[in-house]
Amino acid sequence: MQKLPYILLFILSSSFIWAQDELKEASKQINIVYGANFTKNEVKYPGASIFSKDEKQVQFEHQGADLWCDIAIFYQHENKLKAIGNIRLQQGDSVKMTSGKIEYDGNLKLAKAYENVLLENTDMTLRTDTLRLDREKQEAYYQDFGTVIDSANTLTSEIGKYFMEAKKYQFLDSVHVQNPQYTLDSEQLDYYTTSKNAYMYGPSTIIGESYKIYCERGFYDTKIETGYGIKNTRIDYNDRIIQGDSVYFNKALEFASATNNIVVTDTINNGLIRAHYAEVYKAKDSLFATKRAVSISVMEKDSLYMHGDTLMITGKPEERILRAFRNAKFYKKDLSGKCDSIHSEQKTGITQLVRNPILWNGENQMTGDSIHLISNLKTEKLDSLKVLNNAFIISQDTIGKTGFNQAKGKDLFGKFEENELKIIDLIKNTEVIYYMYNDDDEFIGINKTICSAIRITMANNDVEDLTFTTNPDGTIFPDAELPENSRILKGFIWRGDERILTKEDIFDEDDNNLELAIIRGIDNPIDIDAEEEERRKNEGDPVNKIPPSNNKATKPKKQSKAKNE
Repeated sequence: MQKLPYILLFILSSSFIWAQDELKEASKQINIVYGANFTKNEVKYPGASIFSKDEKQVQFEHQGADLWCDIAIFYQHENKLKAIGNIRLQQGDSVKMTSGKIEYDGNLKLAKAYENVLLENTDMTLRTDTLRLDREKQEAYYQDFGTVIDSANTLTSEIGKYFMEAKKYQFLDSVHVQNPQYTLDSEQLDYYTTSKNAYMYGPSTIIGESYKIYCERGFYDTKIETGYGIKNTRIDYNDRIIQGDSVYFNKALEFASATNNIVVTDTINNGLIRAHYAEVYKAKDSLFATKRAVSISVMEKDSLYMHGDTLMITGKPEERILRAFRNAKFYKKDLSGKCDSIHSEQKTGITQLVRNPILWNGENQMTGDSIHLISNLKTEKLDSLKVLNNAFIISQDTIGKTGFNQAKGKDLFGKFEENELKIIDLIKNTEVIYYMYNDDDEFIGINKTICSAIRITMANNDVEDLTFTTNPDGTIFPDAELPENSRILKGFIWRGDERILTKEDIFDEDDNNLELAIIRGIDNPIDIDAEEEERRKNEGDPVNKIPPSNNKATKPKKQSKAKNE
């Protein structure tokens, strides 16, 4: 008898669970709100109830959504519905959809709409011919071309999916964004209707009024025309082309920056910059580059490579000035040099080597307080050379290999022909020590001369002839009669081990061991929903919501000082 309470409890519990299941099943059922005219057609629609409108449309309700139509074919047992004519589906205040036809599965909460489908919410409208609406996942999907219009843009694609909770579209195949200020074309685009932010995948091109951007992975804020690319990125910006692993762009600030494996091409002056960090200020016509930075310009098929810890280029295309700061070096065939800094002005054709300059022309080493290289503005070939104050030229005796040919004076002036140094004039207080040989390369003696001026004629970057003017005083000493300490002029310093022989020699150990910045998103995937949330939190950032995936190429820097980043 004691088991009776347990039996009753079991029966009551079972009844409660059964009642809950019944309520759950009932909640899945599509409910008829207004049936209007009712008929059946077992031949054409076996097992279906057919409802048609009178003065009011037929109305159904299902789990928070209402549907109105002219005709409804309702399969109550299957919990499915086919609706025809002037369809309107309303889900709360967030989603409204109209179409010509619709099929709805109440068990799956899945709708398939046909004929002039229009999906609307507070942020945008979507038009397509066929749309699948998954109310369980809160997603809408089309694959037969669709058009999305919001307050900023018109977007079209062959395939698209809308995530209602995130208010995000994922567009695939022939994606096109039309804006009054620009157009955007992409293979795949994720677009947030609230922020108007776009995330691009695959080949993508943005064309604005004054720029063109190409990338295969990137971000773009469509409201303010700001963004970045992190795969095969290129920006055509005024008369420059900017390429790099990570490139950032800001239209309002007229600014672009790039990080890692950068190439900036000057399309007018046939030159380019390579570096691992660079900034371009369009309004100021200026460029800043650092981290293994090198400027490359073509001069009669012989490229000139110029390097410094920092490079700055300023001025209009025809008036550009290049500055290389700290550890400045340059190299071209048969001519190289180094100094503390280089100042090269396109308008005058003058390149100045500033502070502790040294120049190598072939085997010849030239030093002085200041060195100027002057180019012909018409031919863009090297025209002349100036070494001002304490000019000193040294070359090793190429035959005997034991001594050094030397010449010094107050100033040195050189003349180039076809980019080859042909004539050197030394003036004021000049001195020479020169190892002399006959035509059979037999040693004659050491010429040691003092005079007011010396002309050196060069051939194949070697001394061909010496001419002394104005009271020369010299002697040719046999090898045994000239002591070793008399075979060098005052101020002699041989720096042959520093000579720059190749374009790679312009970089030092720090340049060659540089560790590149890690760019998020190139090799590791990015959770763009999380990134979008991060942007939303940074909405108040004064530099237009710095892109977290491109944090090495974003904020423009002040250009008051050249600074190695």
